[in-house]
Amino acid sequence: MHVLILGGDGYLGWPTAMFFSKHGYDVTVADNYFRRHACTELDVGMLYAVPTLPERAQVWYEHTGREIKVVVGDLQYPEVMRSLFNGQIEYSYAINKKYTGVPETVVHYAEQPSAPYSLINYKYANITLANNLLVTNNLMFAVRDFARDAHIIKLGTMGEYGTPAIDIEEGWIDIEHKGRRDRFLFPRQAGSLYHTTKIMDTDLLWFGVRMWDLRVTDLMQGPVYGIKTGETGLDERLKTIFNYDEIFGTIINRFIVQAIVDYPLTVYGKGGQTRGYLNINDTLQCVHQAAENSAEKGELRIFNQIMETFSVNELAEMTRRVGEKRGYKVKIKHLENPRKEAEDHYYNPTYQGLIDLGVKPHYLTDTVMQEMFEVVEQYKSNIRKDVIFRGVKW
Repeated sequence: MHVLILGGDGYLGWPTAMFFSKHGYDVTVADNYFRRHACTELDVGMLYAVPTLPERAQVWYEHTGREIKVVVGDLQYPEVMRSLFNGQIEYSYAINKKYTGVPETVVHYAEQPSAPYSLINYKYANITLANNLLVTNNLMFAVRDFARDAHIIKLGTMGEYGTPAIDIEEGWIDIEHKGRRDRFLFPRQAGSLYHTTKIMDTDLLWFGVRMWDLRVTDLMQGPVYGIKTGETGLDERLKTIFNYDEIFGTIINRFIVQAIVDYPLTVYGKGGQTRGYLNINDTLQCVHQAAENSAEKGELRIFNQIMETFSVNELAEMTRRVGEKRGYKVKIKHLENPRKEAEDHYYNPTYQGLIDLGVKPHYLTDTVMQEMFEVVEQYKSNIRKDVIFRGVKW
């Protein structure tokens, strides 16, 4: 199977590329280095430097003999997206530059991924809207025009749902109204402009499914944590991007860095905000199982991609417990919440579908967190305290 990974340079994109390549797929990745450029522009820290995509692909080939083709280009431009499907592609790296053919599976990660980034000011809001919606729309039309049978796997977000006072079903809800019944997308109520664009992505692809019988799986993912995957251990240069700042760093990764450099854990408000989380290795499993078990033509299939739920306070206490065992004096600081969000709320999402497909969950334990501490400690001298908290307000 030929798998095309959009956003293949990112925190999830590059590990996904290696994972699929290891499992025998023909893999092409495309990216425009949005995240790297944003980190440079905003002067936020990465824990360590990572090679360019062509350099990473070369290292991967040297270790495995497997090729990951690379395209560096901006998918907001329709012709760049369409070149990935019509054979007019210009590779930035490939051992064999012959076009592999239209992809059977497209994994769509190519989005601005940060809620705080989307609300820095109106300019960054515009960047988020333009990038996320144009890329998704360009993908939808390219698949319609060149690869109707391709399976689109889009990375959605649990943040689309918000925190409703009812159980969150897997994407859909049955409604009875005035004696009649129908099935609708579960109500969305995003808490940021970034999450709003993800709702719009879902609606765009639902339109494509209804109009043109596209096949789409939408993975409503919670915050991801972790650094190591089965493939990153082959070579230091194959590690994924790791951010620890407020803008691009996910909360567990961020808390571990803060504990190591004696920076109080930044808990917003009361800390009762509860979300669903998953290990980076489970992201790889989930996307792989979705690819192996395609949605049907004319189907928008939705899975809630989480493995367990925690409140912010629970994560902070776990970080403190593990950190203190490693000799750190971990402090927790409750800050005035810069975000407009419910801090005490009901949260009970369903997340059985991917487990039914065969995903074997990894759970967040003290041991798992300790292993993350060990990796981050190797780069302690690279950590800049000044970039951890930026105070972006909604």
